[in-house]
Amino acid sequence: MGRGTSGLRRLVHEAARFGAVGGAGLLVNLGVFNLVRNVTELPVVRASIVATVVAIIFNYLGFRYFTYRDRDKSGRTRELSLFLLFSVVGLVIENGLLYAATYGLGWDSPLQSNVFKFLGIAVATLFRFWSYRTWVFRALPAPDPRAVPDRPGPVASLADGADALLEEAEPVRPRQWV
Repeated sequence: MGRGTSGLRRLVHEAARFGAVGGAGLLVNLGVFNLVRNVTELPVVRASIVATVVAIIFNYLGFRYFTYRDRDKSGRTRELSLFLLFSVVGLVIENGLLYAATYGLGWDSPLQSNVFKFLGIAVATLFRFWSYRTWVFRALPAPDPRAVPDRPGPVASLADGADALLEEAEPVRPRQWV
């Protein structure tokens, strides 16, 4: 199995975790949207913005502590700032679609609002996945298998050398006798 396959496997695993958090965030977003829309007199887009903000908070916690828990944690202020920046862009994408449908096309029934809210979330999710994995939750650099650790002990040095040799070694093929 080559490096490309393991990279693809990691991406699929990451996308699945992102999808799990995003799916729960979708339920939070749509649930809060419909609750606010039915309980208050807020206009549809304002109710949607409230729901999106609640979902952003929920999603940050899910992404930081589930999806990207193995990523670099050293710059939390930077991470949170970028997360909020890209989340606001996603909020504009998501609610811009709802705004266009509601005020541009006059589609304001509960079903129409939910359909366009969902479509806005879907489009914004593509942007968020790319931006979060690229800029917000940065991957830690992969350790160089050939790098020598600082002041290794004799056992660590032997183990690291043996691992490096095994990775580079050709498999032994049994000799065929004619």
